[in-house]
Amino acid sequence: MTQTTFPAAFVPLRLAERSIAFKALAVLIGTAFLAVSSWIEVPMFPVPVTMQTFAVTMVGALYGWRLGGLTVLAWLGEAMIGMPVLAGGAGSLLYFAGPTAGYLAAFPVVAAAVGFLAERGLTRNPFVSAAVMLAGNLLCLALGASWLAHLFGIDAAWASGVAPFLIGAVLKSALAAAAIEMLRRSGIAARLF
Repeated sequence: MTQTTFPAAFVPLRLAERSIAFKALAVLIGTAFLAVSSWIEVPMFPVPVTMQTFAVTMVGALYGWRLGGLTVLAWLGEAMIGMPVLAGGAGSLLYFAGPTAGYLAAFPVVAAAVGFLAERGLTRNPFVSAAVMLAGNLLCLALGASWLAHLFGIDAAWASGVAPFLIGAVLKSALAAAAIEMLRRSGIAARLF
């Protein structure tokens, strides 16, 4: 039986090798990063433009699929109990039933998917990394828009939940890939951790 081998992974923080206490601290830092990214927003209705997808893909790429997905779930848990960690400093169970619910549900899936691909070496090349980040952004848009389509219909979901976000998805993906490449080239993460 042949075994498939993947290129060396680039998960710069190597959190899978760390203690439980270190991982818990990483989750807290990650949820703070996600909250701050949520507060950077351009108000739109029914879904605002934020830096959340940038942060979600970065957490996935930096933390790996397991801890990245868990970190995003912890952040959503903070939102559910009312902490002001969502867009505009919001937080409550109401956001998990309204127009943004599909996007919120997509975030841990996106972090895990990007982390999975990062663990297989697909963030080592900046162009492939940008494609991975864009795939994560598009997955988020697709899942979020499917919920919007359920609420308002397909045309409204496309017009208000996908089309306005496509340019931002490309820009945020390029920014995330550039940040990952900067970390990779500088070796900062390896020196810090």
